[in-house]
Amino acid sequence: MAVNQAAIAKVGLSLLGLCLFGYIVGPPLYWHFVEGLDAVSHSSAATCPPCVCDCSSQPLLSIPDGLGNASITDCAKHDPEVSEDTEKNFAELLTEELKLREAEALENQQRADMALLEAKKLTSQYQKEADKCNSGMETCEEAREKAEAALAAQKKLTATWEQRARQKGWREGIMKSHTQSQGTAQAR
Repeated sequence: MAVNQAAIAKVGLSLLGLCLFGYIVGPPLYWHFVEGLDAVSHSSAATCPPCVCDCSSQPLLSIPDGLGNASITDCAKHDPEVSEDTEKNFAELLTEELKLREAEALENQQRADMALLEAKKLTSQYQKEADKCNSGMETCEEAREKAEAALAAQKKLTATWEQRARQKGWREGIMKSHTQSQGTAQAR
């Protein structure tokens, strides 16, 4: 029974895969097939005679005489003077367009040059400020080193005086009690 169910599942999945394949690949194949049939049918119908048209020279819409532009009907005629004037006008328009674009490019270049000059000025200003800051830092560092040296010298001098005082009999605890007793006596 389990083998039977497995076979049915395989058949079902195969059928589903085949349908999915047909759904994806079918429409493009159908259209290629139809185009091929059209190409074959048109090649056999290429023997038909050309169409003969009897078109009147009258326009489909008639415009009143006062409102119409008479040059419209002459558009199809080849007039060497008109085409020469048109070519000159076209050349003038192109020349003018080129001049406008050149002026615009020149203006953009000038703006870019001004921006570059401004950036250089700002860079120079920031560099000067950085140099001032570095100079100030060096001055502060030198002053700190001098203060440290002066403090070390002062500590050394204090240690020397303290050593001499101890050699003469001075004691820190005795002096504190002696100074306190003198302060109390003066307060009375």
